[in-house]
Amino acid sequence: MIIFATGLNYKTAPVEIREKLAVSEELYSELLEKIYSLDSILEVCILSTCNRVEIYGVTDSTQETKQGILEIFSKLSGLKPKEIEKHIFFYTDHQAIKHIFRVSASLDSMVIGEPQIVCQFKDSFTKAKESKAVRHILTRLFDKAMNVSKKIRTQTGISKRAVSISYAAIELAKKIFEDLKDKNVLLIGAGEMAELSAKHLSATGVKHIFVSNRTFEKAVELAESFDGSAIRFEKLIEFLPEADIIIVSTGAKEPILKKDNLKQVIKKRKGNPIFIIDISVPRNVAEDVNDIENVFLYNIDDLKAVVDENLKERKLQAQMAEILLDDEVRKFERWLRQLKVTPTITYIRDFANEIREYQLEKLFNTMPYLNEKERENIDLAVRAIINKILHRPTMYIKDIAHKENNEKLLKTVEELFHPKWDKRKAKYEIKSKKREED
Repeated sequence: MIIFATGLNYKTAPVEIREKLAVSEELYSELLEKIYSLDSILEVCILSTCNRVEIYGVTDSTQETKQGILEIFSKLSGLKPKEIEKHIFFYTDHQAIKHIFRVSASLDSMVIGEPQIVCQFKDSFTKAKESKAVRHILTRLFDKAMNVSKKIRTQTGISKRAVSISYAAIELAKKIFEDLKDKNVLLIGAGEMAELSAKHLSATGVKHIFVSNRTFEKAVELAESFDGSAIRFEKLIEFLPEADIIIVSTGAKEPILKKDNLKQVIKKRKGNPIFIIDISVPRNVAEDVNDIENVFLYNIDDLKAVVDENLKERKLQAQMAEILLDDEVRKFERWLRQLKVTPTITYIRDFANEIREYQLEKLFNTMPYLNEKERENIDLAVRAIINKILHRPTMYIKDIAHKENNEKLLKTVEELFHPKWDKRKAKYEIKSKKREED
């Protein structure tokens, strides 16, 4: 029984390869069924995102599993198996467990600490569970992975600092305004970055979003997506005092907001601060606007600087997270090794109980005068003796299961108590009986 993780991701394969292996909602169940039907696969789950297509599972033959998955990937993508093999990774046991934990905790993500992977990871497991493709091992592994993810996010700061331009804008806005719920946002232009920033600001519950664009119809369309209002571009300057946060993203070749404009605005606002994010390239807000008291102007480079600083901090926090993760991997491996000796312990206890039942039956046949209570007391006493005798070897087996290079010793113990010896004994007795009859 071997835990494995295989597939490709943004580290191992370019996007033109990844997109050919992307698993749509419609294809997911079919692909899962094909992989699960491989003879070597005992349990399996597929994680498919824009950055990775990965398969996690339990197998009894890594070679058969790898070959089978390559052939399935080949049919799915139209690529030759050898071409896919150049971009695929294949981890087993320790490496596989660690990789799965790192993915769930977003330590393997393109952006460390990004939250989307947690939902994607959980969703992939739910689908596999509904298809009955996961059982005891993967259920325990995924539950542990989700716990590790939560532990890392709560005990480290890998998710706490903004690492996208749009989130950085909100982080800066919150430094100027503690509460954004009573703030009006004005979107000048309809640039993708500005729109994304406005979406995030909308999610924080800002009071209202206004949109102004040279093409008024486009301003109306965008404003409606935020339940906001459109402002005609020629009325923009006179509306500025109403805005607390301004996001500028137009294609203008020169500034559309100048120092004189903002001086008048701040007077009408009676000194209340105004926060301006200029995401335009070239810049659409004059640099000297920042000289005005209570006007806070940030451009795309300022936001990138915030993002870069936050990324550095996340990477430091990720180092702490890796220490936590390694500890959790070791704990899971201890459980797994102990699980592997469970059949051996079962063999020993079954062997002892068969002897107990056989000897008690012989005893009770020679002592028919014993009542039910007396028989029960004798049985309990024998069980107690067996449990005490077996306690030490059971603890010993569990202990050596946690140690390195223990396979040979465990195999010897397992061999000693394997039920096959009872079958051989039975065959020997039958042969002996036949000889006597002859």
